[in-house]
Amino acid sequence: MVNHVTNTRSEMPRNEPAGPFDVERPLPSASTGEWGSDVAADMLRALDIPFVALNPGASFRGLHDSLVNHLGNENPQMLLCLHEEHAVAIAHGWAKVTEKPMAAIVHSNVGLMHATMAVFNAWCDRAPLLLVGATGPVDAAKRRPWIDWIHTAQDQAALVRPYTKWDDQPASAQAAVESFLRAFQMTSTYPKGPTYICLDAGLQELRLDERPTIPDVKRFGPAMSGGPNVEVVNDVAQRLLKAKRPVILAGRVGRDETAWDKRVQLAEALGAIVVTDIKVPAAFPTTHRLHGAPAGTFLSPANAALLREADVILSLDWIDLAGTLKSAWQRDAVSATVIQVSGDQYVHNGWSMDYQGLPPADILILTEADATASLILDAVTRLNVAPAASWPARTYAVPLPEMPKQIKIGTHVDIPLLAAALAEAVHGNDVCLIRGPLSWAGHLWEIEHPLDYLGIDGGAGLGSGPGMAIGAALALRGSGRLPVAVFGDGDFMMGSTAIWTAVHYRIPVMIVVANNTSFFNDELHQERMARQRDRVVGNKWIGQRMADPDIDIAMVARAQGATGIGPARDLLELRRCLAEAVAAVQKGQVVVVDARVLPGYDANTTQSMQKTAG
Repeated sequence: MVNHVTNTRSEMPRNEPAGPFDVERPLPSASTGEWGSDVAADMLRALDIPFVALNPGASFRGLHDSLVNHLGNENPQMLLCLHEEHAVAIAHGWAKVTEKPMAAIVHSNVGLMHATMAVFNAWCDRAPLLLVGATGPVDAAKRRPWIDWIHTAQDQAALVRPYTKWDDQPASAQAAVESFLRAFQMTSTYPKGPTYICLDAGLQELRLDERPTIPDVKRFGPAMSGGPNVEVVNDVAQRLLKAKRPVILAGRVGRDETAWDKRVQLAEALGAIVVTDIKVPAAFPTTHRLHGAPAGTFLSPANAALLREADVILSLDWIDLAGTLKSAWQRDAVSATVIQVSGDQYVHNGWSMDYQGLPPADILILTEADATASLILDAVTRLNVAPAASWPARTYAVPLPEMPKQIKIGTHVDIPLLAAALAEAVHGNDVCLIRGPLSWAGHLWEIEHPLDYLGIDGGAGLGSGPGMAIGAALALRGSGRLPVAVFGDGDFMMGSTAIWTAVHYRIPVMIVVANNTSFFNDELHQERMARQRDRVVGNKWIGQRMADPDIDIAMVARAQGATGIGPARDLLELRRCLAEAVAAVQKGQVVVVDARVLPGYDANTTQSMQKTAG
């Protein structure tokens, strides 16, 4: 039985705010003097930071006051979150759409410890993010008994230094000006990533004798990416034009439509097959005749076969190029010429292995993929030579899943059927699929625009889904796109209280929870261990299943003011639930659908996972 009890907009006051900018308007406040935290707030405004997501804390009570009573809670506006991990995840989701930093503020060492997983996600995803924290007072004489001592650290940034680009703890208001300028510049410069500023509580609450100078922030913008020299570009263009089996690996690229169009033009000018990756946002239209086999979290056997046929491979900031080539060639030497375009090594360090293996590269171009692809296209056009590519005529595409012609009561839903039902429900809308669950596969959703799909979280943990969905939905407001996210029940439950923020600030979003009542990926690992050790496979569910009691996910959503729909236990119920959900989000609601799905993965996904399992 489907529970359709909802918190609809008709139940709210008729004079409800229209959006996030209309929520939490402060009373006018006359300012008395200048305070250290006012400078930090002024810098956030000067840097054009629209929102700061936060969970409140005493360590930044000065900054909190400055944002409200000095700036009037606008430009930037606070977004209250129920957990620091949500605050950072929302800023991360915003960056995935806009490619610009939003700010998150975390309380002291304890708040930063809560936030670390989300910071690591943003780092692995190379997302710009301005993280502000607080400590202290650094001056021990000013600390309150007990609480200020346990919330003060000698080197607080050490908690996140291995997975941030830069950090600072300014000792004066004037120094804070430069800290914010540098943090913004560095987080916005390719390769992007989070930066962290720790503000001393004593500095925030210091009354200033004079206002520090704030320069023109336009003179401190991000560095431009340097391109390769003309000789290198021409060499690459000639090699690609002479290639009979050229392949482009389209990895970390931007949301810019012009750059998207140039990637398509480059592939067409070369006759190159393009392989994509669902770990990152949309990079190439999956409906294009030159798109390879459907993308997956891991390299599929079909795409591995394509790479083995290739004689020249152009890698555009591909994640884990070494692992991908190893998956294709196994123990053999890579026979293709490899051209690697990526400046990612500029942020590699010895703590995190997110840099992956060291790939062989005949030409290594340390710069941004989009800019270099544009230069290569220009060179190919100038050369005006017919490409030598001669890929055999064949179809790499896998048909999208279709709805059965006859649907019976009790028809169970797997992930392909969920994708088909979702496509049916959103038909006629421009949709941004913010993310899919681990069981998602590239052939389940067509991609024709850089905002059609936003990839995953970067760090491959759990709990980021709701926050990132909300941040992306916030960035998509006014775009005409329907924000839709699909993720698992484990991800939802770890991050479920992020939903309150979306409801409170009127950020419409549609979340579909692919609920298999299990941490199923780990069931597969337990099955693998049991088979390897000749033990009972039937015990794999123990310590994995989220049942007895069954979790009412729709109720979790309704408890926070969202529209909760479900559980939808068969295909007929799911179709009705998704249709209702689309109508609700179009009216401005936050909607969560509990879609019960069978445990399992798409065949292509399963084959890829088996090959990489070890």
